[in-house]
Parts: sequence; C-alpha cells; structure tokens
Amino acid sequence: MNLLINIAIVLVTFTGMEGVAWLTHKYIMHGIFWPLHRDHHLKEHYGFLERNDFFFLIFAVPGIASLAAGTFYHLPVWTCIGTGITLYGACYFFVHDLFIHQRIKVLRNSENRYLKSIRRAHKMHHKHTGKYNGESFGMLWVSMKYFRNTQKNSSS
Repeated sequence: MNLLINIAIVLVTFTGMEGVAWLTHKYIMHGIFWPLHRDHHLKEHYGFLERNDFFFLIFAVPGIASLAAGTFYHLPVWTCIGTGITLYGACYFFVHDLFIHQRIKVLRNSENRYLKSIRRAHKMHHKHTGKYNGESFGMLWVSMKYFRNTQKNSSS
C-alpha cells in the first residue's frame, strides 16, 4: 500500500508541476525575471547557452531540497515530491530543449500529433518577442486549438 501511495505522490507532484511551470513562466519569467528570459525569445542566439538557462539551476533547487530532506530526515513523502519535481524537470529538458528547440537533433520529423501540437503551441509562444501579450506558457498541456489545428494539417 505504501508503494501505491508513493507512486501517487510522485504522479500528483509531476502533474502539478505543469501548473507551477505555467504560473512561473507567465508571472515570473515574463515578469520580474524577464531580463534573464528575454534572450530566449530572440530570433538569433549567440552560442549554445543563454541567460535563460539559469532557470534550470533555479528550478532544480526545490527538487534537490525535497530529495535532500527526504533522504537525510527519512521523510518518504518529501523524497516522492522531489522525485516528481525531478522527473518533470527531466521531461521539461527533453521536450523543451531537445525536442522543441533542437539543441541536440532528436525527433526532428515526428508525425505524432501531440508532439506536433506541443511544438506549434511553443512556436506561438515565441511569436511574441516581448514581455507582454504572450500565450502558451506551459509545456505538456496543449490547448485544444493547437491540437485541432495540427490534426487538420496532418490529414491534408
């Protein structure tokens, strides 16, 4: 029974991180930390790394802290929360940096509708190069308008 509860905590945390990512992206990255995020919206990038990549370190802290608390103080709930946060971070890296932005060329020609929808939503996010009037701030949840658009484009 404990195993099922632990798995549930990891899954709930992972799922909840999409909301955290959306809120953080919209109100913090496009808010007070816009100077760090701005270069990510530029059409041209100078080098492999961007200022925006510092968010990787910032967002790793809660996962590391949760895993440390769970490990050092024998608190399995915090270990599970840290695991969910860390899994979301790994997924974010794979989807955002590798798949969408192609920092390493993987899944370049995927015909998967969901993956194409994620890519389309993110492209629409980057259409707005400024701090305001953005859209599609999440990563894994895709508005149906992008999914429907991708379905129509795939069948033609």
